Amino acid sequence: MSLLINVNSGILSQIKTKTDNLPADPASQALTASADQATGIETQTDKLAGAAPVTGSATQNWQTAEADVVAIGAAGVSNKVHDLSLNVSNLVGVLIIRLYKNVNGVERKVYEQSFNAATDPPGLPIINGTWATHDVIRVSLQSDNVADNGQAVDYDFMMETM
Repeated sequence: MSLLINVNSGILSQIKTKTDNLPADPASQALTASADQATGIETQTDKLAGAAPVTGSATQNWQTAEADVVAIGAAGVSNKVHDLSLNVSNLVGVLIIRLYKNVNGVERKVYEQSFNAATDPPGLPIINGTWATHDVIRVSLQSDNVADNGQAVDYDFMMETM
C-alpha cells in the first residue's frame, strides 16, 4: 500500500507544479484576449468606410501654362484614392489633364488625356476606380483657350487609409 501512495504522491506533485502557473480564472483571460482581437478587427474595418469626401476648386490661368488643380495624399502615407472627378463646366477650350506621382523618388507623369470642354461632358472621371499611393498624386490642367484663364475647376475624390 505505501508503494502505491508514494507513486501517487509523485504524480500529484508533478500535476501541482504544472498547474501552479495557470490563472485563477482562465475564462476571463480568454475573454480579454477576445476583446483585444475584436478591437483590432474593428480598427481595420473602420478604415473600410473611408474618409469624408474631399471637394474643392482651383482657379488658375489654365491657358497661360499647365497649372495644378489639386495635390492628393502626403509623402510616406499609404492611401487608396477613389473616383477623382473634375468639373470643367466653366471652361471652353481643349483641355489636357495630367496626373503625376513619385516613381522611385522622382515625380513622373503617369496619366495624360485630352478633353474638349465644348463637346465632352462637364464632369470628367479622371480616376474611375482605385489608385493606391504612398505619396502625393498631383493633378494638373492646361487649356488652349485664353477664355479659360481665371476660371474655376472643381474637384471631388474619396480617400481610404491603408
